[in-house]
Amino acid sequence: MSASSEPPLGPSRAALRQQLPRPPAPPAPDPLMDEARRVLTVCNVCAYCTGYCETFRAARRCPRLTDADIYYLAVLCHNCRSCWYACQYAPPNTFGLNVPAVLARVRQRAYRTFAWPPGLGGRGVGDGVPGVVAVLIAVLAILVVPGLVLLGVPPTQLFGLHLGPGAFYEVISLETMTALGGITLGLGALSLLISTWRFWHAISAGRRGSRLRAWPRALREAFALPNLLGGGPGCTDRDSRPSGLRRRFHQALVGGVGLCLASTLAASMYHHVFGWVAPYSWLSLPVLLGTAGGVLILVAAAALFVRRQGADPAPTARETLVDDTAFLGLLSAVAASGLALLLARATSAMGLMLALHLGTVAGLFLTLALGKFRHAPFRLAALLRASLERPHDR
Repeated sequence: MSASSEPPLGPSRAALRQQLPRPPAPPAPDPLMDEARRVLTVCNVCAYCTGYCETFRAARRCPRLTDADIYYLAVLCHNCRSCWYACQYAPPNTFGLNVPAVLARVRQRAYRTFAWPPGLGGRGVGDGVPGVVAVLIAVLAILVVPGLVLLGVPPTQLFGLHLGPGAFYEVISLETMTALGGITLGLGALSLLISTWRFWHAISAGRRGSRLRAWPRALREAFALPNLLGGGPGCTDRDSRPSGLRRRFHQALVGGVGLCLASTLAASMYHHVFGWVAPYSWLSLPVLLGTAGGVLILVAAAALFVRRQGADPAPTARETLVDDTAFLGLLSAVAASGLALLLARATSAMGLMLALHLGTVAGLFLTLALGKFRHAPFRLAALLRASLERPHDR
């Protein structure tokens, strides 16, 4: 047998190639994050808008622009839109930058990505699923609670005239109210807290700085809203003319919610510390705080809705409007039903108004982590990171 006909020693080249480790597959393309990275890269090179808000200053501290950085910058953005009117690379320029719309879509993605339980946020990019689900849950709660009261409470008791201390509890017991509020608030708050922690864990990795000094700065900016000043004269959310109205209405809405919370705490103190049973007099602290808070919410929510409807559509991500509208509508429903209960508490409609108010409050609590309310703790987390990073600029 000739040497050339002998079988080769060892494995063949084909076999060797099969045994070699294969290189990892390239990551799947992500059009939204790729576009956000492109836009922010141009912004970092240009740096014209750094005077408008903290978002652009923070972007310059993120040269790599990782996904976590982009989520952080999107949530840090207050959507004041001044950059849209100042940008020389906005359409019809070839670069076609639309910073407000892109960051709004990434912001919605962040809410879904870090939602807990993990499937709570829905799927897809910019599909508005969480906002629609929030609306359905809220409407269901608003209908179910009064429906159960109608079925479970005798008509003579529900539509009877109840006056004096303990009148509310003659229709719906204190234990039932406490259980309904405690369970719905507990579920909503737990989901919101864990979602926020997941977001913070992702964006804060490796961040150093004094949190003792960073927290007061972050809280001050969360309430003072300097990032809605557009660099000083105000936002250009409707057209190219700056205005401070959106910032003031936003602060009024936060103030109204705060007054309603203070009213609830005052009522709790009245009941558990002093032994005074609701309903309270018109000039009592819980009623004065709650009335002022409810009116402030209704006025501010209506003003913000009108401004949103008249906003320039060009820098708007329309799929994000569901969250905004649902949130303002639900807050208004809570405030309006509370004021209606106050006006009807000495009439035979008190029982039904009480059930309706409890339903709107339960709907709000259940959707804390699904609706626009989640932007508050997420935004505070982003402001905290920005506050931690700022001392390193000097």
